[in-house]
Amino acid sequence: MADKLILIPGPDHPISIAPATHRIVVTIGGQVIADSRHALTLREAHYPPVHYLPRADVEMAALERTDHASHCPYKGDAAYFSVPAGGIRSTNAIWSYEHPHDAVAEIRDHLAFYPDRVDAIREEPLPPH
Repeated sequence: MADKLILIPGPDHPISIAPATHRIVVTIGGQVIADSRHALTLREAHYPPVHYLPRADVEMAALERTDHASHCPYKGDAAYFSVPAGGIRSTNAIWSYEHPHDAVAEIRDHLAFYPDRVDAIREEPLPPH
């Protein structure tokens, strides 16, 4: 098997990760599946921003791990989860880089959600400190 390509973010393909400026609430099948005040927002090149939520803020018991996998040369190998409560639309709705490349190590132990496979990903203002 050939080694997988590993690329480093740079000026031609920037990636930044910062604490989310909002509380992130994800609903699927009418249920709150995730609610986080500690999400990270990953911005990559020309793609829309993606919120990565800590596993501790996700109802992991509502998820089923699948055999689906993908590889991003900038982030690593992604594992996927489905949410049975969301029906067929929520198959492989969630991904996680369990062993991300060093350049994006902050997203380890976090999950991200496809917006079209969940009911909603709401951004709510965080209360002032």
